[in-house]
Amino acid sequence: MSKDTTSEHLRAELKSLADTLEEVLSASTDKSKSELEKLRGKAEKALKESRVRLGDTGDVIARQTREAAAKADDYVRENPWTGVGIGAAIGVVLGVLLTRR
Repeated sequence: MSKDTTSEHLRAELKSLADTLEEVLSASTDKSKSELEKLRGKAEKALKESRVRLGDTGDVIARQTREAAAKADDYVRENPWTGVGIGAAIGVVLGVLLTRR
């Protein structure tokens, strides 16, 4: 699963949850007690499902981050002087940016 796909799933999940909660809040004023119980059950179910899916998404993001860090580590081990040069360049850029403040 790519980062873009993961981000899209996360956005869709959060939108679905927000839509469900918005429905519950907007409908709560003019509904009977039994209808409110149904809406509450729907909101609770959506929240539980979202927690599970967001947990899965978090696991995917953590795995992708570990893989990227491992690749960067391998690259620096194979090309140490390139890594030093990149680190120095980043240091110079940060130094310039911080002294402008």
